[in-house]
Amino acid sequence: MARSASEDSRLKTLIKTLSKQKMLMLMSLPFLIWVIIFKYLPLWGWTIAFQKFRLARDLFDQAWIGLDNFRSLFQEQQFYLVLRNTLVMSSINLVLGFVTAIVLALLLNELRKVYFKRTVQTISYLPHFISWVVAANIVQTALAPEGIVNVLLLRMQLIDHPILWLGIGEYFWGILGVTEVWKNVGWNTIIYLAAITTIDPTQYEAAEMDGASRLQRMWHVTLPGMKPVIIILLIMNLGHILESGFEAQYLLGNGINVEFSENLDIFVLKYGMQMNNFGLATAAGMFKTVVSFIFLIAANNLAKRMGESRLY
Repeated sequence: MARSASEDSRLKTLIKTLSKQKMLMLMSLPFLIWVIIFKYLPLWGWTIAFQKFRLARDLFDQAWIGLDNFRSLFQEQQFYLVLRNTLVMSSINLVLGFVTAIVLALLLNELRKVYFKRTVQTISYLPHFISWVVAANIVQTALAPEGIVNVLLLRMQLIDHPILWLGIGEYFWGILGVTEVWKNVGWNTIIYLAAITTIDPTQYEAAEMDGASRLQRMWHVTLPGMKPVIIILLIMNLGHILESGFEAQYLLGNGINVEFSENLDIFVLKYGMQMNNFGLATAAGMFKTVVSFIFLIAANNLAKRMGESRLY
């Protein structure tokens, strides 16, 4: 009876809370519908991974082949190559993205001239709003044999002849990492700057009275204040460890650097649309989702054991 009374009390509290927040619930309804339609309903398509899918047939009027598509996937040599590329590119983007965004946020926070600070922020934000088609064209032009990069390196006598940067596969990961930083570093700093504004100003005053330098205040006050946000974002990004991007690799990749530029998303596109092997492509996409989910849960549990901020 006591347990039933406790459950009734919790239910009444929940109903009362929802009634107070009914406008918030109403505002959230369109986003909930969007998530259901575009994120959950398409999960029915995972059944293709267990079928010998043929076009012009109903989804449930296909030949069921069990785990054959997964066996074919794990026997495909190209799959392990693109898996390596995906993990490496994702790790580079993760490390560079975090480090550069945090450093830029710290430096912007130390600027005292508001006009100069806003100018730097605006300039750093702008590349994020450029489409990848335009951004890739800029990168290709800059890295062309007669592009600005080769011209500067030749004039500085660092190289003897122009280099075809996008024609050397080993350079692709570095080029992609720098391009991702250039395009997104300004945008990524926004949430860190927001986290910095929540830090109690008296902590800076106390540190300054104790004789701490600006660098020491950044290290012992600002960074610890940003730590919960950094941990949460790190957990969320680890959940996307097998999503290294698509547009940049697709637009900057070519037949010469394909061994280093092709990732899982391009692999799925190639097998699904070009080779009409929808079952294998769906199996690869399903593999990516399941592994990403495992990484997310593992990272969250690790943060929980370490007593850090977590998603749940």
